[in-house]
Amino acid sequence: MLKRYCIRIMMTCLLAFALCVTWKAFTGVSLLEIIKLYEETSAKEVHAAEIEKKVAPSKEVINALEQANDWSKYRVIEMTATGYTSGVESTGKRPGHPEYGITYSGVKAKRDLYSTIAADLRVFPIGTILFVPGYGYGVVADKGGAIKGNRLDLYYDTVQDVYSQWGKKKVNVYVVKVGDGKFTEEQLTMLNQDETMQVFRGQYLKQR
Repeated sequence: MLKRYCIRIMMTCLLAFALCVTWKAFTGVSLLEIIKLYEETSAKEVHAAEIEKKVAPSKEVINALEQANDWSKYRVIEMTATGYTSGVESTGKRPGHPEYGITYSGVKAKRDLYSTIAADLRVFPIGTILFVPGYGYGVVADKGGAIKGNRLDLYYDTVQDVYSQWGKKKVNVYVVKVGDGKFTEEQLTMLNQDETMQVFRGQYLKQR
């Protein structure tokens, strides 16, 4: 009885091996390559799902911020807003460069409840706080060669975030506070740790 089972198992293995060899002979693709392709496809699908989960909740937090304030009391300006990163595609700098990730103000570029953004400093001085619907609070800490007039560059951590979460939009922004031309790391930390905003910041960081 045991011998019969062993023979059957051996015959099954030989048949499977023969099928694999025949498959590769006809298609030029091995079974291992098919398995690897399946695993890579599955990983991409999981990654895409994670990105979707990451993007949607952050929009909910930003929407909550929009609804929590009476924006009619602030000056509103129509701006064309694009997204940028610290990377070579936006700044020409790569990791390892001494100025990589550092804004014109000297503050590190940051995406948070209060994020660093770039503007024409003749329109909005360094330190100006804006509220950008769909993005959140932005503090002018940077400038850019192509950022002239009513244009903004909104900071994102990755190029993928720029394309999936923003792109290029015309948007009415609210001027919360006009800056005095200076802005420090300590001021950015204080804004993001403001007690009245912690409920929003806590939700935002959990969902990133």
